[in-house]
Amino acid sequence: MLTVDLAGVAVRRFTVAEPLEAGTARVADPFGDGAATWPTLRWTSEETPVGFPATELVASWTARTRPGGWLEVELQARTAAGRTTKWYSMGRWAEGDGDVHRTSVPGQGDEDGDVAVDTFVARRPVEAYRVRVTMYGSGVRVERLAVMASAVPYRSAVPVSPPGPGRGVALDVPRLSQQAHAGHFPQWDGGGQNWCGPASLAMVMAYWGRGPGPEELAWVPPQDPCPAVDHAAGGTYDHSYQGTGNWSFGVAYAGRYGLDGLVTRLRSLRELERLVAAGIPVITSQSFREHELPGAGYSTGGHIMVVAGFTREGDVIANDPAAPGDSGVRRVYPRAAFENVWLRSSGSGGIAYVIHPPGTPLPPSDGTW
Repeated sequence: MLTVDLAGVAVRRFTVAEPLEAGTARVADPFGDGAATWPTLRWTSEETPVGFPATELVASWTARTRPGGWLEVELQARTAAGRTTKWYSMGRWAEGDGDVHRTSVPGQGDEDGDVAVDTFVARRPVEAYRVRVTMYGSGVRVERLAVMASAVPYRSAVPVSPPGPGRGVALDVPRLSQQAHAGHFPQWDGGGQNWCGPASLAMVMAYWGRGPGPEELAWVPPQDPCPAVDHAAGGTYDHSYQGTGNWSFGVAYAGRYGLDGLVTRLRSLRELERLVAAGIPVITSQSFREHELPGAGYSTGGHIMVVAGFTREGDVIANDPAAPGDSGVRRVYPRAAFENVWLRSSGSGGIAYVIHPPGTPLPPSDGTW
């Protein structure tokens, strides 16, 4: 049995459908040519109770946008004291940057909370929320929408969970190094050194047999070791954050190629094992000093990798894109060390992307997916 307070996590999926509210809006693109007036269609959810006092909300979505269209996702919360917050933008999304630049929205903080790139962080706990999607222009179709509410207790260290159903399962996830792209397209966060997110996305998408075709990759130099990684970097780049690690944008990018997904928090490796046992690799985010994760060989303030399986002893089989070349990407990390640097408060509190084809059933969960 675990002897640590588990994070409160509640994921709700929504269907964006009629009725839609039609209107117009004038929007300024801070990275473009100024303001423009757009026809809009807007969908707003009913208020959704969380079930516990939550401190963070993350929205994730998959959608298709053609040239001439883009979307914005917003959240509004109700605090435990009954106060209704303003609407916070959780991101402006477009597949390309022709009409509006893909971006998170900084500077939204007030007495109720703030948005840290992709996460609404409450200054006081919230008990319910509404989500709305505004579609600008034409040719926008929202396919899936989810909101993850969570409350993560402070944890400086996390006890190891006993091995579970994923023990002995190793998924054949392709191995891609971010470092092989050092210096590539520096306008997207400096190239390979910072491309752990795009490399991890490209690995999982290749596992599912999805991704950009040759015509979409023609702009990448022919000597590039894996053009799909460069494409994922350009397709997830957040112009305000100036990086490729926006969790919500990673899910939305995978959705361009027919995949379903969401951002969630998992509460133990045993919980993650259910997904691996069902054939679903999981992208995780963690931070650590070199000595805290034996075998890594580096320190990081935040790094994304793919959990592809578990040894028979329950240790983690990870595709770690920080390796200098593809051949070194597959690694085995000690279970206790990995679980600690992933789940503790100075890590990510168990953040994970779950990405899979729509027809692939997810195993039962306790509200985390």
